[in-house]
Amino acid sequence: MTQAILRMPVTATFTSDQFYDLCQANPSWKLERTAQGDLVIMSPTGGETGARNATLLIRLGIWNEQFQLGVVFDSSTGFQLPNGANRSPDVAWVKHDRWNALTPQQREKFPPLAPDFVIELMSPSDDLAEAQAKMQEYIENGVQLGWLFNRCAKQVEIYRPGQPKDTLQQPTQLSENVILPSFVLKLDGFW
Repeated sequence: MTQAILRMPVTATFTSDQFYDLCQANPSWKLERTAQGDLVIMSPTGGETGARNATLLIRLGIWNEQFQLGVVFDSSTGFQLPNGANRSPDVAWVKHDRWNALTPQQREKFPPLAPDFVIELMSPSDDLAEAQAKMQEYIENGVQLGWLFNRCAKQVEIYRPGQPKDTLQQPTQLSENVILPSFVLKLDGFW
């Protein structure tokens, strides 16, 4: 997925509600906002990346349906992070108690919280350094677990607060019992 960054002057800041309204007025654009207020315009994914994103979302969703521990979100969901950025992970999950603590109005717009768990799946055109910086931003803003899939290198980088990232080469499955009890993401045929 290619992206363009529209640098915003300091005098052209958006409130959270204004950014939400901008996104709603332009539904065919996938927009994110950096902590500095710049707009990130992302292109749609290609077929291979989209199919793999769907696989990841479905597998997390099946686990969530079974255990009912939280809420799963797709890549169209924007989250308002504590640093002011608005980000849309490819897959996200939030524990029920944190989700239910939000007001109905907060849940309707871009939820003002960092998910507990995020997955980002790189497209062949994505820049690794930019993807890694985004993962680090998630962790710095409260995400407890992040998985960055680099399909071209057949690697997964695992991010956790206060720990160095782990890099796994072509794993056949991933699991994390502290954040996602009993979740095992099987990756047969994924690479």
